[in-house]
Formats: sequence, C-alpha cells, structure tokens
Amino acid sequence: MSDFQQLMITVAISFFITIILGPAIIPLLRRLKVGQSIRAEGPKSHYTKSGTPTMGGIIMIIAILITTLTSGRLNRDLYIIIFATLAFGLIGFIDDFIKVVLKRNLGLKAYQKLIGQIVIATIIAVYQAEVSIYGTQILVPFFRVYLDLGVLYVPFIAFVVVATTNSVNLTDGLDGLASGVTLIVASFFSLVALNWGYPSIAAFSGALTGACLGFLRFNAYPAKVFMGDTGSMALGGAVASIAILMNLTLLIPIVGGIYFVEALSVIMQVVSFKLTGKRIFKMSPLHHHFELVGWKETKIVVVFWSVTLLLCVLGLYALK
Repeated sequence: MSDFQQLMITVAISFFITIILGPAIIPLLRRLKVGQSIRAEGPKSHYTKSGTPTMGGIIMIIAILITTLTSGRLNRDLYIIIFATLAFGLIGFIDDFIKVVLKRNLGLKAYQKLIGQIVIATIIAVYQAEVSIYGTQILVPFFRVYLDLGVLYVPFIAFVVVATTNSVNLTDGLDGLASGVTLIVASFFSLVALNWGYPSIAAFSGALTGACLGFLRFNAYPAKVFMGDTGSMALGGAVASIAILMNLTLLIPIVGGIYFVEALSVIMQVVSFKLTGKRIFKMSPLHHHFELVGWKETKIVVVFWSVTLLLCVLGLYALK
C-alpha cells in the first residue's frame, strides 16, 4: 500500500468516527443545555441560532485522537502536536464551560487565556528549537532560503502559535467557515508532509482533515452544532504546531490567509475606532462586515473556502 493510500485511509477513518460520534454527542450537548448565546450587537440573522448546541469541537478532538493514536505513526513530533491540540482545546473547553454551563458570559478573562496560550506556545517553540535539524532557522517561502533567528526564535514561534490559534478562533463565526477553511489547510499540510517525509505529521494532518470534513456534516449551514472555543482553539493549535514542526512557520499567513485577514480586520477596527472614533468595517471580524453589506452567509463561506483553496495552491508554488 502506498503512503498516499494510507493517508486516504486515515482521512476516511477520522471522517467516519466523526460521523458516528455526531449523532451521539450532539443530543447529549442539547440535554446538557450548552446552547450558544448570540451577541446582541451581532447581525440580526444570527438571532435564530441562539440555543444551538456548542462545544461540538469535542467530536473532532475525539476523532483525531482515536485516529492518530491507532495510526502506528507515533513519535515525538506527533506527541507534541497532540499536546498542542489538547492543551489549546482545554483552554477553549474551560472558556466554553464557564460561559455556557456556569452562565458567566465573559468566560475566562483575557489575561488568563493569554497566559495559558503563551505557556503552551513556548513549550512548542523550545521543543522545535531543540529537536529540529534546522535549529533556530526558519524557511522563507518562495526564496527557499533559511533565516536564523537565534535568540529571537522561541519568542517569535510562540507569538505565531498564539496568533494563529486566536485567528482561527475569530474565524469561527459562520456555519461551516472555520471547519471548512481548516479542512482545506489541513489537506494542504497532509500532502506536503507526505511529500517531505513527515509520515507522522501526515497522519495527524489526515486525521484533522477527516474530522473537519465529518464535522461539516453537522456544522454546515444551517448548523446543528457549533464547535465553540473548544474546537476553534484546538484547530488553531493543531494547524500552528503542524506548520512549525515542518519548519513552515512563514507559510501560515499564506495558506491560512483567511485566518490572518479575519484577525487583521479586528485589529484594524479597534485601532481605527480608538484613534479616530470611526470604524473601517461595518463590523469585525471581516465575515460579519460582508453579512452587513448584504452577502448571504452561505456565499461568504463558499468565497472564503475558495480563497483558501487558491492560497494553498500559492503555498505549493512557494515551496517549489
């Protein structure tokens, strides 16, 4: 059996586990009354989503874990990626639990989340600096040269991990948006890992791909379940650690361009409002701006998926 066939089997296993888990876990979440609260200042079209079960990211996390732990590809890299996924997912789970179970709207305080994220990100950065054959060097896309960051490597990588994780979290605002974008990004990294000789990372990326694809069965419009911070934080940690362990850190803003512009739109909105009292967008993150100018939710999602696909093609070119 070829490596590609094994990868497809991994994707399929994770997909079917997710499909099986959904009908079992979603009713449980509904019985536990872990329903999504909709922001009053958000688009009015979202009001009908109030009460939709959230924390559905648990479904993807379980599917990814079962698939990777039984893949026969376990090694140190895979353990660190699993650690990143679970650790960031745990932060998201605690935040969701406080908000939807304990009914405290604010969840974890910003500084609490940030401290936890920085600690996890630093562990990943130190691991890569110590274990990677490239040391503190990072690959520069398009130019195929390596830039040695020296003592700046660990803080830079930690920043990228935290930024990526929070960017994925911001992207999770429409039915199927974050799961669909991450499906495409994970597929990209699956193929790169396979061709670059990272079988364990390819297995994990394949499991992530299958879980996102299966989750879309329940998360595509109209969503029967939301992934919550539990899922979006876990996906962010997974994507960031996959890229970093293959020394493709600088490729994240390219293939994950949608994550990047979603986060950038929030930063621009806040800075503009504080400096001038005016807003650049009708609402941030960016997907809400398009909603308020009249785009249908499904159109925004498909356009953002399409842009991600094109960016991944650009990413392949960047690695030639």
